[in-house]
Formats: sequence, C-alpha cells, structure tokens
Amino acid sequence: MKLVNIYLVTSFLVVSMPALAAAQQTKTIPQIGYLSSNDAATDASRADAIRLAVRDRGYIEGQNIAIVYRYADGKRDRFSDLAGELVRLNVDVIVVAGGDLLTQAVKNATKTIPIVMTGTGADPVEAGLVKSLARPGGNVTGVTLLNKDLGGKRLEVFKEAVPKIGQVAVLYDPAIPPNVVEVKDVLPAAARALGLAIKPWEVKTADGFEKTFAALRKERPEGLYVLQGPLMRSNQKRIIGFALEHRLPSMYSTRESVDAGGLIYYGADLTDSYRRVAYYVDRILKGTKPTDLPVEQPMNFEFVINLKTAKQIGVTIPPEVLARASKIIR
Repeated sequence: MKLVNIYLVTSFLVVSMPALAAAQQTKTIPQIGYLSSNDAATDASRADAIRLAVRDRGYIEGQNIAIVYRYADGKRDRFSDLAGELVRLNVDVIVVAGGDLLTQAVKNATKTIPIVMTGTGADPVEAGLVKSLARPGGNVTGVTLLNKDLGGKRLEVFKEAVPKIGQVAVLYDPAIPPNVVEVKDVLPAAARALGLAIKPWEVKTADGFEKTFAALRKERPEGLYVLQGPLMRSNQKRIIGFALEHRLPSMYSTRESVDAGGLIYYGADLTDSYRRVAYYVDRILKGTKPTDLPVEQPMNFEFVINLKTAKQIGVTIPPEVLARASKIIR
C-alpha cells in the first residue's frame, strides 16, 4: 500500500512540475499604451524613435515589454474613446504622442495610470496638466518642448534664412489653445521687431485647406509659417505640396515636416526628447511615481534646413545661416 502511495505522489510531481514551470514562465510582461493624435503613417518616425529609445534601456517589444498602439487619425472626437480603451486594458503607463487636448483626455480617463507626455503642446502648468514642473502633483509627467515660447525665435530664424520675406501667412488650428496664444500674442510682437507682416489663417477641418489655399494663391504671401497640431500633422503632405508648388519658403514647428519636404525647422532636439520619454517609462516601470519625476524642458535645440527644398523653390540660404544649421538635408 505504501509503495502504491509513493508511486502516485511521484507521478503527480512528475506531471505537475512542468506545468508549474510553464506557469512561472508565462508571467505577464509590462504593457505600454501609446496614444497618438495622428495616423500610424504620419506618426511612424516618432513611434519608431520612442520604441528604439525604450529598447536602449533594455525593454524589447514582444519579449519583456508589450506596446499597445492607438491612433486618433487627427480626429479630436476620438481622443476620449481611445484613452478609455487603454485604461480598460489596464496598461502600466500611457505615452501621449500629442498635445494638451490629447493629454487632458487621457488624464480625464484615469487618475491612477501614469501618463508620460512626449513634449507636444504648451506649458503643461498653464494647461492645467500638472501643478508645477518640479512637482507635477498627479499622474502626469514627461517632457515639454516650449513650442509656444519658441514662436518668436522661429520667426527670427525664418527671417535670417530668407531675408527677402516681408509678409508671412500663419496656418493654425484655432481649437489648439497654445496656437491661439502664439498667433495673438507671441508672433505679432516678434513680427513688429523684425519688420515682418503676419496674417493668420484659421483651418478648422481637413476640408478647409482647399479654401485657405485658394485664398493664399490670391494673397501671394512671401513665407508660410505652420503651427503644429493633429490637423496640421495629418495634412502635412498637402501643406508641403502647396508650399512647393508655389515656391513658398516655409517654417515648421515639427521636425517631421522638414524631413518630408518643408524648408526649415527650429525647435527642441526631438531625438534627445524621445530618449527622455524612455527614461520616464523606465523609471515608472521600476516603481517611481509620476509626481516624483519633474517635468523636463529641452536642453538641446536643432536648426534643420532642407537644402534640396531650397533649391527646388529657388531660395538661396545665406552661407552664415547654413553654417549655424545643426543638420542640412541635401
């Protein structure tokens, strides 16, 4: 009888041990929720850069980390629903690849899941997303790129690169609060100091571009300044195509636009900023609370000139300006 019992116990252990080992090996890996205001194609360079930066910190997608992607395709009415989806999936951290409105939608959807900003948008304190840069005070932290504050500097760089410009058309989405502040307060003051005339052009929907382009054909401005936002990003090719067709020098507040054929970008070094996003993700996954991670401002800036575009539209960039560029696309 004892021999039978020993045999049964031994058999049970032999059968059970592989199952127990398998259960231990299938431990759940952390999940990163990635929410973009754009479509997948437009956002690809940013998503890839952040994924590589996270990988450099030891997190390999599909092995020890999972990334759940959601894209709003430039439609603000999808922000809340997509944020809710990620919250219901109970991801460990949500990376917000969009501006203040998208970050606010995620913040409204959860008070507990950590949220990491990628830098798009205005001052997060003014936007009500954090209490202060040093002590965020909630579940939101990350990077701010000071886009609004850079408006005057961009206009100055634009004038230096293309001295002949006098009248500049400014494309912006009035639904983006920082854009409105930049158009009403920042750019006019900078333009007066530079002897420039600026004229704002509101574009509220994708259908509004053709009407605006038709008006610009009649106005014949000497330069085009494009503010960022989901609508502008999702219609990036149309904007760049219009500028190229009409040989219009253009300044952008997003680096991707210049990589795609725009003339000039001046702003935060995005590669450096994406590395910092990975830093926040790493710290949070290791247990640090967002409120204990100060929001960072950019330390490095880049000045990118697309010389191929300059030649295509017949613009000669002064040699001393080219010498200051951090990158020249030839």
